[in-house]
Amino acid sequence: MKVNLLTTATTTVLLMGTLSTCLVQSNAVLANRSDSNTNPQSQLIASNIVLSGMFVTTEQDHPTKGKATIISEGGKNYLQFDSAFDTADGPDVQVILHRNNTVPVNLSEKDYIILAPLKNRRGTQRYEIPNTIKVNDFKSVAIWCREFNVTFGYAAF
Repeated sequence: MKVNLLTTATTTVLLMGTLSTCLVQSNAVLANRSDSNTNPQSQLIASNIVLSGMFVTTEQDHPTKGKATIISEGGKNYLQFDSAFDTADGPDVQVILHRNNTVPVNLSEKDYIILAPLKNRRGTQRYEIPNTIKVNDFKSVAIWCREFNVTFGYAAF
């Protein structure tokens, strides 16, 4: 009986030790998983975002959608459109920064600055913002046809 009691006690101690080791290891795995969402690399990318907004259509015949983001990278600012960006076709289409958070169909020259001609009417694209432009002076980005003075859509920041 003493041998059986000693064997049972030893087995219990070994099982408890193994069980506590498993719990410590599983807690470490869970901690690593939650840290992966806040790793320094993802924080670095997120910290580069200066402003962002979703496009809304201004002129119904020229629907515009997608996301616009201003990021800071290497001491420079860039305007990026995401892969969902899509706008209508037109002559002399420009990417502009506008001083207000809403952009009318027809523009007044004092309210905007032309950043660049639109590269593509669909998909991801990037535009460098010259250092002479103070990003905080502008509240939105717009897609605008210079020839007919028609705003297709804008994204407020």
